[in-house]
Amino acid sequence: MAWISLTAAGILEIIWAYYMKQSDGFTRLVPTLIMLVAMAASFWLLTVAMKSLPLGTAYPVWTGIGAVGTFIVGAAFMGEALSPTRIVAALLIVAGLVLMKLTTAE
Repeated sequence: MAWISLTAAGILEIIWAYYMKQSDGFTRLVPTLIMLVAMAASFWLLTVAMKSLPLGTAYPVWTGIGAVGTFIVGAAFMGEALSPTRIVAALLIVAGLVLMKLTTAE
């Protein structure tokens, strides 16, 4: 259950980061509200996951899901640049997430 909570928290991190960008510096109400709700839910789910996962696993996985997810969303929907180096960097983050999962007992 902790890994499901952590994955959901990471997905919500992607959502709040996207809507933070859409809020245009918090000048647009609806994207700002979506961002705040997604942010609160993401933090809450992270705390749920941390009840049984170590801090040194939960936090890096949460930020890694957010980092790679926002990279993908930025490239797919916002026209951000893709380069071989950026793709390799994202793949290295994913490899780290997999290693965290494989070496953490729950």
